[in-house]
Amino acid sequence: MPQSPDDLDAVAVRTWCSLALEALGRERTAIDAINVYPVADGDTGTNLYLTVESAAAAVEAVFAAHETGSTVPAPADAVRAMAHGALIGARGNSGTILAQLLRGMASVLSESGDAHHLRTALTEAAAAARLAVAHPVEGTVLTVATAAAEAAAATEGSTGIEAVVEAAYEGARTALAATPGQLAVLGRAGVVDAGGQGLVTVLGALLEAVGGRARERAVLPAPEYLPLTGDCADTDPDDDGPAFEIIYLLEAPDDAVARLRSRLDALGDSLVVVGGDGLWNVHVHADDAGAAVEAGVEAGRPYRIRITHFAADRVRAHRDPVQRAVVVVVPGDGLAGLCTEAGATTVLARPGEPPASGELVDAIRRAHAREVVLLPNDALLRHTAAAAAEQARAEGVRVALVPTRAAVQGIAALAVHEPGRSFDEDVVAMTSAAGATRYAEVAVAEHQSWTMAGICQAGDILGMIDGDVAVIGEDVPGTARTVLDRMLSAGGELVTLILGEDVPDALADELGAHIREGHLAVDTVVYRGGRQAAPLLIGVE
Repeated sequence: MPQSPDDLDAVAVRTWCSLALEALGRERTAIDAINVYPVADGDTGTNLYLTVESAAAAVEAVFAAHETGSTVPAPADAVRAMAHGALIGARGNSGTILAQLLRGMASVLSESGDAHHLRTALTEAAAAARLAVAHPVEGTVLTVATAAAEAAAATEGSTGIEAVVEAAYEGARTALAATPGQLAVLGRAGVVDAGGQGLVTVLGALLEAVGGRARERAVLPAPEYLPLTGDCADTDPDDDGPAFEIIYLLEAPDDAVARLRSRLDALGDSLVVVGGDGLWNVHVHADDAGAAVEAGVEAGRPYRIRITHFAADRVRAHRDPVQRAVVVVVPGDGLAGLCTEAGATTVLARPGEPPASGELVDAIRRAHAREVVLLPNDALLRHTAAAAAEQARAEGVRVALVPTRAAVQGIAALAVHEPGRSFDEDVVAMTSAAGATRYAEVAVAEHQSWTMAGICQAGDILGMIDGDVAVIGEDVPGTARTVLDRMLSAGGELVTLILGEDVPDALADELGAHIREGHLAVDTVVYRGGRQAAPLLIGVE
């Protein structure tokens, strides 16, 4: 058995994240099944998994930056990365609260990871999580976190971090077993709180990381709980609540957040705002999704906006699966809307942050289909998409991965999708359409680099055809014209232009005229891609 460390160092943080992700991966389906509060939408386990996946990826990135040297990251760097990763990747009510718990711990553990600081970290985390929730309710993950902190505090005088974590873990387990007696909706369903169960799983992983001993990870059975006492919260089982869940990241000064909280609290419920130092993760349930986003715009700059219609999710959760669906990764919110209108389930790839396999699996599940065609639309997502497809197949879904390398290939594949024909025929047709589409993008060079077209400098405009730099230019219009001429020299019938958020419509008009003048019988279609990594994406069929 490995010796217990004296403090929570960077390696222990990395191990904790890895073990927590592994444990949540095993348990998330069971945690989803007991998710009845605040909304019975069956996704708490999945949301916690995706939140921890983002935290683990951030920690791995810190370690990757040290690969060329002989040292490991400083403990402070590891815990800050963990907290930041959880913040930007937090999903749902439970994931947002977990992100605040990790942030509260990191604010203390960045100073030291010894037993004293760990006790303080757990206390700070529980307090921070309560402050982040507009209307804290007992019998939830907040109760479990508080109990864990109180149990850890009772170990004062102990010098070993394993004793602190074990006390926190056992305190959390005891509090979790009592949650059905505190929250009526849990008592009626005969289950413990799903978010609290997730926290117990995460603390169990921490105990394994510092003590080298695996702890029970199975979801607890419905306990012999106490009768309802006190002024515990209740929910009407016939009250579906607000129609939408709204989540976004927000860049805003700290002093603007108080007013934002007030506005959002008046709009809906389940309000959680976590973060600080100019970056926040906002979560609220409301009927007016537009107003919730507008409140963010007034406070600062919201992005990565996710709006989920609860009613639609409830219908999907109880209806028979559809026969076939398409899941597509898109580089911008504009294309997300386009693909959604075409009937696809979309996953948004943020600039510089490709989706993880868990997000793709989550999208496949949301599609609620027996057969799924997966379009990754990025060569770098090949292995991630393959892993997601394999996991979905293990869950009984028939998945075909069409190896699209760019968004324009995905659009071409989606255009020929016909659910009425056989699965194999549909996949062949979509694969053929994608393969017949050459792709290019016009992007801005971030730094000096060697390319197939020569040496580029930071700020140069790059024209990349089929993934390779073919043109180095001085401006977007001129580079785009050169790229189009090279691509169309081999023939083509249809050009697709996808404009980035800040690209004027005049560019599309200019390029359309250029195509008509130099290439007869070639049609042009233009889409708005929204916020995407490249100013212009091009497809030629």
